[in-house]
Amino acid sequence: MEPELVVNEIFGPTIQGEGRSMGRRCAFLRLGGCNLSCTWCDTPYTWDWTGAGGSGVKYDPRKELHQRPVREVAEELLAFGVELIVISGGEPLSQQSRLVPLVELLTARGLEIEIETNGTHAADPALAASGVRFNVSPKLAHSGDPVKRRIVPDALRSFAVTEGTTFKFVCRNADDLDEVAGLVEEFGLGSVWIMPMGQTGAEVSRHMAELADAVIARGWGLTTRLHTLLWGDKRGV
Repeated sequence: MEPELVVNEIFGPTIQGEGRSMGRRCAFLRLGGCNLSCTWCDTPYTWDWTGAGGSGVKYDPRKELHQRPVREVAEELLAFGVELIVISGGEPLSQQSRLVPLVELLTARGLEIEIETNGTHAADPALAASGVRFNVSPKLAHSGDPVKRRIVPDALRSFAVTEGTTFKFVCRNADDLDEVAGLVEEFGLGSVWIMPMGQTGAEVSRHMAELADAVIARGWGLTTRLHTLLWGDKRGV
């Protein structure tokens, strides 16, 4: 039987709004479900069925989640005619065994794949060997999740030695950077990027200004949230 993925939405062409590929033309595959419940999550419609998130809104999984065959998903993504596919969530690595055949179909056609993950699941060896790039975003204390849920040492150490991985931290101000520095040192993280918290252009710009000088001084990368600056919290763009 052909494997299926639990999909929230597929959209494109658009741009990658964050990190080292910011501004690149791409298409998005957003998968459903997440093992965390960040209070500031900007995609609560992928997991929040009880109103536990910061918005307090209860989303309906019957409307938000769709079982779709891997080959059908691949065909829809290929039709966008882009060179980069971003797989996000939710937490996509909760479905990673079913992602392997999708990635194989896409990379066989010459596409690049980036996977956005919260870093709580170590990558399946087959997925890691497929040539995907992992954008790992460990959550800080301000997410509201207990540390034992949001920080999984073995998983972070495995990503730290996986070629091409970057680590991206959502921060509010320079005070959060000490927490980032502790994780970087403890787990040997490289290619560190800091991204401002915010679901509106005004919030992103304010936090970016508060962070910039301190991030530069620490020698890390700084990324905005380009999609938020362009489209706010509008979905599927």
